[in-house]
Amino acid sequence: MVALIVILFPPLVIAFLLVMERVEEPLRRPTSQRQVEEFLATATPGDVDTLASSGIRRAMDRWRGRRSGRVVRGTEAVTAQRPSD
Repeated sequence: MVALIVILFPPLVIAFLLVMERVEEPLRRPTSQRQVEEFLATATPGDVDTLASSGIRRAMDRWRGRRSGRVVRGTEAVTAQRPSD
């Protein structure tokens, strides 16, 4: 049993690191000037409050979520139900 753990542990750690790299990659990408200008042109009062209290990263995440049809509450994103026309 110990030999199995010794053999499987390194590949599992490497797989975990590769997954985390994919998760972190979008977070490392800076916000472009065009996105900031569009945010400032279309921001709601809630977006501006988030910008003032939590910073540009969280405000942009909330704004992007709203634009893609998701509602962002705190740190979790919930898909919004759009009424059928």
